[in-house]
Parts: sequence; structure tokens; C-alpha cells
Amino acid sequence: MAFGAEELRVLRRALALALHPSPASDNDVRDCLRLAESVDEATRESARMRAFLLADLDRYRAALPGTVTGYLSLLQDALAAGHQPGADDLAALRALRGNATAAALLDRCRSLAEQGVRDRLESRHRPRVPSSRTALLALPGGLSATGRPADPRPATPERPVPTPAEVFPPKRRPAQPPAPPQRLAAG
Repeated sequence: MAFGAEELRVLRRALALALHPSPASDNDVRDCLRLAESVDEATRESARMRAFLLADLDRYRAALPGTVTGYLSLLQDALAAGHQPGADDLAALRALRGNATAAALLDRCRSLAEQGVRDRLESRHRPRVPSSRTALLALPGGLSATGRPADPRPATPERPVPTPAEVFPPKRRPAQPPAPPQRLAAG
């Protein structure tokens, strides 16, 4: 995710307010809320795109061995997006290990899967740390009368993951030319 100049200005101001509490102007609070909403929207969009990629990966895996090239390419993309390989991925790669790319991916996926198991076991023994996001929303001087930050914009509903038909709609037929005007006889 990349920030623009205006977003960096807002982020810098929010961090300054968090480090050195002072009353925040209404504009600063609105800007911070807008930036938080933009980051949340980007996070939701990223999750939607990841879900779409993983659904494609499942379809290609189900069609193996006929889709080897496409599956391996999608798996590499999914791994780059943070996908943790599961048992299905490892089984598919084991079946394809005669392919040099699949063999290399199998080694990579094994080490990622092992690291994922270690991380999950380790996280069970670590105390949970609450999200610091709430501290950024509650800027000094930015609270409403109810003690909550005032959001100047209505909340946007979450969008479901699009289907391929929504992403790639069918081509529309060209519009029919209008019929020539008809003359009515008088009398």
C-alpha cells in the first residue's frame, strides 16, 4: 500500500498527536477518520482479491494435471500474497514433482507450512496484545459529546467477493437504431 502526499501529511499529524497529546481540530479528526477509512477499505479490497485468487487456485488444483502451468503460476502468486500452503497444495505438488518448477515449489511450500505450524504453536503461548487502532481513533479533542469520535461520513457496507460473471460481464449487443418518425394523416 502506498500513501499519497496528503495522506502522509494526515498520518504525520495523527502520529504527532498520539506522541504529544494536544487538542485536535475538527479538520484533523475528520482527516484522520478519512485516512483510517481509506486504510480499512484497502484492507478489505486486499482480502477480496486474495479470496478471488485462492478460489482460482482451488479450481486449477481440482483440474490437475491438465492445468499444471496455470496452477503453478497461481500458487506462486498466492504465496507472494501471503497464502499459507495447506495439505491440498502439498499433495498436488507431490503428485507433480516430476516437473522442476513443481519440485522447487514443493520445497518452498514445505518450509512455509512448517514455519506456519511453528508460528501457530508459538502464538498460543504468547499473550494477546489489543489492537492499537482504537488509540488512534480517540485523539484528544476529537471526541464527540458521547465520548466517541464523530465520523463525518456514513459507514459503507462491505462488498462480497465478486463472481467471475461480475468481473467479466458478457458483451452487450449494440443498441438498435431508432425507428424512423411516423407521420400521421390529419383529418
